[in-house]
Amino acid sequence: MNAKMETMDLSNPDSTIVPSVGECERVSLREFCNEAPAVADIRVIAGADGLDKRFLTSDRIQKLGLALTGFNTYIHTGRIQMIGQSEFSFLADLTDDQRREAIASLPTNSISCFLVTKGLSAPQELFVVSNEHQIPLVSTPLVSSRAISSISEYLQRRLAQNITLHGVLIEIQGIGVLITGESAIGKSECALELITRGHRLVADDAVQIKQIGNCLEGAAPELTSEFLEIRGLGVVNIRELFGISAVCSNINIDLCIELTRWEDGLSFERLGIDKLEHNILGIRLRKFLLPVRPGRNLTTLVETAVKLFLLERTGANPAIELTKRHDKLLQQNMA
Repeated sequence: MNAKMETMDLSNPDSTIVPSVGECERVSLREFCNEAPAVADIRVIAGADGLDKRFLTSDRIQKLGLALTGFNTYIHTGRIQMIGQSEFSFLADLTDDQRREAIASLPTNSISCFLVTKGLSAPQELFVVSNEHQIPLVSTPLVSSRAISSISEYLQRRLAQNITLHGVLIEIQGIGVLITGESAIGKSECALELITRGHRLVADDAVQIKQIGNCLEGAAPELTSEFLEIRGLGVVNIRELFGISAVCSNINIDLCIELTRWEDGLSFERLGIDKLEHNILGIRLRKFLLPVRPGRNLTTLVETAVKLFLLERTGANPAIELTKRHDKLLQQNMA
């Protein structure tokens, strides 16, 4: 599989991958209206000419209340501007001239769209501004709190920072395990044997990673989903060979295992006191560095690394336990 991807230096535990901001990290208002959760039932009621010209770049939703009073310093470009019951009540108390002035004074160049909640009828002045400045005016039947919850969740996933890394992603005992290493080192073969042991394939060769909050979510590109490339066998469809239970569409990545060639002169962790970490999109993952050479059972080593990772989560540390036992024996012998 010849996938164009962004790679990271896994030999450096302190290296960080930070993607450049691009079109993948903004959503046009047309895309938003087409993709928003069905429960939000987003409908365009004015400013349709701006659907392809205005964009969302933040998952934050801003209430328009203060801006309507003339305090519009903190209007943030790229956010949805929400007009709920409190804003409608404020506008209803104004005279026609005051209402027209309040809406006309809004910084239209900084506003991506207006969102009216509860299915309320937007004031005519808002229709005028939306159409004149090509700012989409959309509505939802949801109350403000529910609209914020559902739309923010959608935008958080849609605008998530993302990268594509070379590797294999496997689900083992509920843990998302990212297996990396140079080409032809045996990542896919290891994944195949893990699948035969009941674990699930998420992605092979190219792993798409999104930062969702404080988590990293991994998935396969649509083109290679459910496929695994094995040298000598070619490309195989895991779902067709092993059944639907052998594949997983996406999973949070918790652990990184790097496979590296065992060469003379290289030193590897013997006790496990010093724990390796790797930084992806600012999130640090526990990492194991496994040397590869003929005769080593990589599948068993990967499964054991996962079990050790789960044990570490409970606070246990065999290396420290061994060190304490060793110190205790030395003290006894010196007594």
